[in-house]
Amino acid sequence: MKKMIITAIVALLNFASLPVVAQVSTLNVGGTNRTYIAYAPKNLEENRPLFIYCHGSGQDANYMLNTQFRDTQNPERKISIENVCDTAKFVIVFPNGISNQWDISGDRDINFVKALIDEMVKKYKIDTNRVYLGGFSMGGMFTYHAMNKIPDLIAAFVPCSGYPMGGATANANVRALPILHIHGTGDDVCVFSGAQPALNVWINHNGCPTTAKVVNNYNGFNAKMHTWAPGNDGVEVKLLELANKGHWVCKEPAVYTGKEMWNFCKNYSLNKTSPNVSITAPKAGLVYTCFAPTGEATFPSVKITATASDPNGNIEKVEFYDGSTLIATCTGKPYTATLVDAKAGKHKLKAVATDNDGETSTATVEVTFSAPASNYTFSSFFTENASIPAGWTTYDGDEKRTGYSNGYFSGCRILQFTGSRHAFSYGLYFRNKEGKTRSGYAKYGLSGTNATLKLAPGSYQLKYKICNWNQPNFTPVTLCIEKRNGQEVASQTYTPTVNIGNVASNDFGSVAQKNFDFDIEEEGEYVVAIYSADSGWSDAVIGYLSLYTKGYTATGISTLSTDVRKQGKWFTLSGQQVERPTHGFYVHDGKKVYIK
Repeated sequence: MKKMIITAIVALLNFASLPVVAQVSTLNVGGTNRTYIAYAPKNLEENRPLFIYCHGSGQDANYMLNTQFRDTQNPERKISIENVCDTAKFVIVFPNGISNQWDISGDRDINFVKALIDEMVKKYKIDTNRVYLGGFSMGGMFTYHAMNKIPDLIAAFVPCSGYPMGGATANANVRALPILHIHGTGDDVCVFSGAQPALNVWINHNGCPTTAKVVNNYNGFNAKMHTWAPGNDGVEVKLLELANKGHWVCKEPAVYTGKEMWNFCKNYSLNKTSPNVSITAPKAGLVYTCFAPTGEATFPSVKITATASDPNGNIEKVEFYDGSTLIATCTGKPYTATLVDAKAGKHKLKAVATDNDGETSTATVEVTFSAPASNYTFSSFFTENASIPAGWTTYDGDEKRTGYSNGYFSGCRILQFTGSRHAFSYGLYFRNKEGKTRSGYAKYGLSGTNATLKLAPGSYQLKYKICNWNQPNFTPVTLCIEKRNGQEVASQTYTPTVNIGNVASNDFGSVAQKNFDFDIEEEGEYVVAIYSADSGWSDAVIGYLSLYTKGYTATGISTLSTDVRKQGKWFTLSGQQVERPTHGFYVHDGKKVYIK
């Protein structure tokens, strides 16, 4: 943050002499005089939109207007926010923060924004259903803050080069919000890698598809436009990725920030006439993984529920789709449907609401039914620093965290390793604070995590790479396969031989891959659990975790006694004859059997 402030102050000194195109106005808010600059086109009609744009730390309204939007050195290029306003006919306001800062945790500046909206209604009779908010750097952080504070006043949000440093949050009672985030990949103040985690929170909240549609070479420029849509009520979440751009607002003709903001926001109004529709279940990102012989994977029926309303009429019907296939049509509440006999793959579930005027809105969620041919790699989703991946639950004896969630800069979380030599780039760190028995763990597949692991009877192998985080004398971990009720099926204890040293930038060499073989006797839903040692502050980091099938056996397994084992020839499921079978699955007399 200090670096950001210093950078902004230097920029202020460099551009202090640039002209101002509008006068500074004063507005008293809660007994404090606040200032702002407003620009309105000539001959502005009533009921036109308002855009409020907040400066960065150490900057002010004059700086934003003159140096970030107006091209005073090349006016013939007509790249200016005034030009955008004059063409589209809307008012833009640049407010001043107190001491060139914004309150990104409380209500001081939220109240300022509310007062500005009221003031613009008095001065310009703006349309309160079409008020938009954005900001640069710390102004972008404030924009994220406002998403939870005043979603009922702002129709769309545009943060630029800024996001909550402590992790974004989305309050459950907030409507689906349209968001365009603009960021340069060369930003060394608010680094580009922090933008995606912040957006993920809102992608999930909005019910948007988790996979973006990407337009490369956007507008013929070295940029990418990522779009997650449609979400609930048809909203979009977008990320405009500007290759190699630093911590500044882009003014290139092809991707001029002011124009991009307006082109996005103009599509949204709080006073829309089309229906509101939201899928309330299942949650977006549900994953059901089923290990079974080829062609025998089965998946449960999924109940889909939705809510729908119309701001100026009534709902005629809600149609449910699996992709383009109609599942059900509801002409009254409750709006529900059931997906049955689902096939493996990704399914885009849609609810389409139609009102009495024939207008429609769509909500979607994406669910995945996976039938691995041979293996499933859990750690392939360890890609986001400071998060808990979907499907995982961690506990350290004090706090339980369930994914997907993010914004964790201490305690159990994904760590990103940045040293020049590291055995893996990301790892899931967990710990046991007080040393109580099995009070430190990371588990995949618990109920309520939006992920299910179903295993058919057979032989399996869990391959893993695990090290310690801050245990120079090393502490063991115990890997378990459990039923969802907590009953242990199989376990293995392993003591790591690598300790990272409590610093993510430390170098650490190769971590040995270990194997954990186990058998499943009954088809069912299982949990992969890894426990740290039963000692205070014991810990572990999972860098690689993948489940392989070694062979399946048919259901209806026989349990053999010791004297029966001695009779006849015995073969492993791979066809290798054995002298004396022990624990596991075998073929005997043409039948697949299980020996306890």
